[in-house]
Amino acid sequence: MSPEQVVLPYATWPSPISSTGVARSGLRLGFPTVLGEEVWWTEDRPAEGGRTTIMHRGADGAHRELLTAPWSARTRVHEYGGRSYAVVPGGGVVFANLTDQRLYLLPPGGKPRPITPQPERQAWLRYADMIVHDGQVWSVQERHHDDGGISRSIVSVPLDGGEAPRERVSGSDFYACLAISPDGEHLAHICWNHPRMPWNGTELRVTRLADGSSWTVRGGPSESVLAPQWRDNQHLYLISDWSGWWNLYQVGIHGTSLRALHPVEEEFAGPLWQLGASPYQVLADGRIAVLHGRGDLRLGILDPAGGVLADLEVPYDGWDAVLASDGHVLAGIAYGTAVPRSVVRVDTVTGQARALRRDVDALPDAAYLPRTRAVEVGGRSGRRVHAFLYPPSNPKARGDGAPPYVVFVHGGPTGHSTGALDLEKVFFTSRGIGVLDLNYGGSTGYGRAYRDRLHGQWGVVDVEDSVAAAEWLAATGLADPERIAIRGGSAGGWTVMAACCASGAFAGGVSYYGVSALASFVATTHDFESRYIEWLVGPADPVLYRSREPLGQVAGVDCPMLLLQGLSDPVVPAAQSQAFADALAERGVPCTYLTFEGEAHGFRRAETRSAALATELAFYQQIFRR
Repeated sequence: MSPEQVVLPYATWPSPISSTGVARSGLRLGFPTVLGEEVWWTEDRPAEGGRTTIMHRGADGAHRELLTAPWSARTRVHEYGGRSYAVVPGGGVVFANLTDQRLYLLPPGGKPRPITPQPERQAWLRYADMIVHDGQVWSVQERHHDDGGISRSIVSVPLDGGEAPRERVSGSDFYACLAISPDGEHLAHICWNHPRMPWNGTELRVTRLADGSSWTVRGGPSESVLAPQWRDNQHLYLISDWSGWWNLYQVGIHGTSLRALHPVEEEFAGPLWQLGASPYQVLADGRIAVLHGRGDLRLGILDPAGGVLADLEVPYDGWDAVLASDGHVLAGIAYGTAVPRSVVRVDTVTGQARALRRDVDALPDAAYLPRTRAVEVGGRSGRRVHAFLYPPSNPKARGDGAPPYVVFVHGGPTGHSTGALDLEKVFFTSRGIGVLDLNYGGSTGYGRAYRDRLHGQWGVVDVEDSVAAAEWLAATGLADPERIAIRGGSAGGWTVMAACCASGAFAGGVSYYGVSALASFVATTHDFESRYIEWLVGPADPVLYRSREPLGQVAGVDCPMLLLQGLSDPVVPAAQSQAFADALAERGVPCTYLTFEGEAHGFRRAETRSAALATELAFYQQIFRR
């Protein structure tokens, strides 16, 4: 015990980290582009209502904001969006504007002007995953129809906006990962159809642009193929999980001579929740910059000829799967357990890494940061379950006995939690509340078999692993068994509610916009996930659905709950949280239901995030009180 520390009740330690500070800090940096000394990236700004701007770092080292309010470069394709801009060679950018979803050209020093037509209804034509080639923008187009149907295709539109978008590829439900061959004659892309999700099964197809003929190069219903890039006019690189791990391969343009470049039981990509991901880049000298690992992804350089992979010595623990390169330098989004998520430029010759922008301007004293470590939890039937542990840490206070803990459950459910520094977690750990961030069975980052644990078992495996996590915390003496809570958002909110229905291991549960009922969710959610439940649970069956969903098992809840919900959520409508809150009220179970006007799926406004975080802390202080 430091002489400066005093004994105080857990959850009440004084902390320099405020809910307002956390809410205003995370800029959500994303999707870099690099050309020599110039770097572009997107930046979500909670203090501006979640508006997304495009930033540019010039060769002079100065940072410039390219989009001023009210412009917001955010696409709503699949509702989760993704890469919303592309850099135009010679100057300027093309971007999708949030309000109307049209594509706009922003010339250097000029004002945005639309290059796609205004649809009959606002935002019924949407664009994402843009690339610029030969004076045209190529992108995925999503078209909403009067009958409620949605169709997608790959289109091109001239940069001058003089012609309507030209349809290049159609016939599949979903498209992603556009890549044009060096000679401009072929387009490679990924596609898939309902009811599959892109981590279940996709196809890599090539289209001959002269006549529109196309063929499948690789993939199918049980193979997830991602991120094609051209090696030359006759060969492609791709990522496939046919071996059980997303590994990197080379293949001929007609599917011949498939060759693994570095076969290993590691992942070289992540799940395609957002369009525009790029987990590797081909360099001018033929080497390939790759991201790889289990859990967090490391940055390395792969020699495709010899299969030798060497990691770069950079001061970061992990990278988001959004690498960019001009063939000589890289740009990416990197993070560490004590390093904020940052836009980083890497010289591939010298290996020098330079942070250009951090999502947090100022960090608290390092003594307030938890000593994060990866752990394995013993699950049911001998399963090993991955997690990250964040113990309480405060230089001025300590507790008496084992501390309270909160089990964090990520969304998706085919998602993944990393070991990245997160001030939201530090907000709790600095006050004497530990965090265990759980990658339950079904999470990505640990191979196909691990994520396939959730096939038909949503509401079973995720719940069992969450309960096992609480029991592990108690059995190891890390946590007070009577003071363990659980929290999660979206699919994680489902697991929170389901776990509180199934087990008495938790002192309370916090659900952010969680799914509580299956039939109504399937009927009202957006198209991208509208058939996802078939894989997660099974075909529509009222008895099966009722046995899994939290609303059907609400009689098992005997702990207080906090439910937080955006009223404009298109993914998990507010009726889901409302129904569960009403069911708890009927049983007399303590429940606080807090809603936010104008918020959708994932809170973006600083005032919303601050209010939600402060309410969550007050909830823990109440249920952890002795």
